[in-house]
Amino acid sequence: MSMHFDIIHSMELTRPADPRSLPALTLAYLGDTVYDLYVRTVLAETLRLPMRALHLEAAKHVCAAGQAAAYRRIAELLTEDEQAAFRRGRNAHSGTVPKHADVREYRVATGLEALLGHLYLLGEDARIGELMRHALAVTNSSEKEPES
Repeated sequence: MSMHFDIIHSMELTRPADPRSLPALTLAYLGDTVYDLYVRTVLAETLRLPMRALHLEAAKHVCAAGQAAAYRRIAELLTEDEQAAFRRGRNAHSGTVPKHADVREYRVATGLEALLGHLYLLGEDARIGELMRHALAVTNSSEKEPES
């Protein structure tokens, strides 16, 4: 699957020279959208389901538990810089946690989102694609996610 961020990257937007200059939760805000777009694109391309079923399937992946599981599948693939971006997001405190989310999973999910936001702002679309292929590998196979 190839994503089409070229249009967005070509816009005359003011970008920070270094994503590390942005607050971690701002990176997570952007990364949440990147993650959601990848999940929905993969599901739309691979599953032929009614809209409600497609939405319910997407919800399994974009929740804190789904994102934490996705992070565990890519953790060993991250560079030092990517690990630092993840840690910034994981350690950021938003002040709230959704009532149906485990606090630890929520923080890991925020870390993953910050990592994706960081890579997105750097224009590292190919790297995002590589990581997302690994993160969503269970979606595209008959394997079940191991219990944690």
